[in-house]
Amino acid sequence: MQTNTRHLQLAQEIARRLEPFPAVQAVAVGGSLAGGHADETSDIDLYVFTTAEIPLAFRKAIIEELGASHADLDLRFWDPGDEWVHADTGIEVDMVYWDTAWISEQLERVLGQQQAGTGYTTCFWHTIRLIQPLFDRQGWLAALRDKAAQPYPPALRQEIIAKNMAVIRGCIPAYESQVNKALRRGDAVSVNHRLAALLASYFDALFAYNWLTHPGEKRLVEYALKHCRRAPAGMAAEINTVLRLAGDMRPELSGALAGLIDGLEACLASGELPPLD
Repeated sequence: MQTNTRHLQLAQEIARRLEPFPAVQAVAVGGSLAGGHADETSDIDLYVFTTAEIPLAFRKAIIEELGASHADLDLRFWDPGDEWVHADTGIEVDMVYWDTAWISEQLERVLGQQQAGTGYTTCFWHTIRLIQPLFDRQGWLAALRDKAAQPYPPALRQEIIAKNMAVIRGCIPAYESQVNKALRRGDAVSVNHRLAALLASYFDALFAYNWLTHPGEKRLVEYALKHCRRAPAGMAAEINTVLRLAGDMRPELSGALAGLIDGLEACLASGELPPLD
């Protein structure tokens, strides 16, 4: 794991201070630090796997001992978490607390039951594949990562493609239709809301077609161009055009969006891809 030394040292120190708490089963780094491409501007994505909630006072004491110039603790907008800035280095730390039973259920839903979502279906699977353990009390995280290392299930791949393509264009309330209706009534908020959902399903289907797990919401075009063995021709330019036209509420949006979806359908129909090794 090639990483920025300061980031890794701070992550290891946080893990060491969390280790004495019995409910902490494992601590791991994710994001750019786990991927080996952290730089001076990167933050630390720290995943803390627990069997019970860690008292806020315990977490606050750790952060105060390490020194924070700013901290927002006990955030519950999305996953439970603490975000703070390390005073000595200026590194932003994002600590996410995942219940062990809950994350195990997320993987079982995707890998065991092979249930597709509408957008981001395999994100948790991708995260468990990517993270690098710093502490693993009884090998629980190692076992979960062994499960996540399995090949992409063909049935899951087909479910993701079928469900997301149907909601993009294949039914009366599909996203394409909803965007066009919102455009006709001049509803910019609704256009952007439905377009965001459409793009989420677009990438869910594209990554599944390429036997790739979904990396999350950041740099999706860049990731697709780098990792997809097959992608729609002109995808990046077409997405940029759609987003620009949506921002300006231009009537040409309908045609541009239809072209974007046509390109994805053509890509998916262009022939079968073998699974990744």
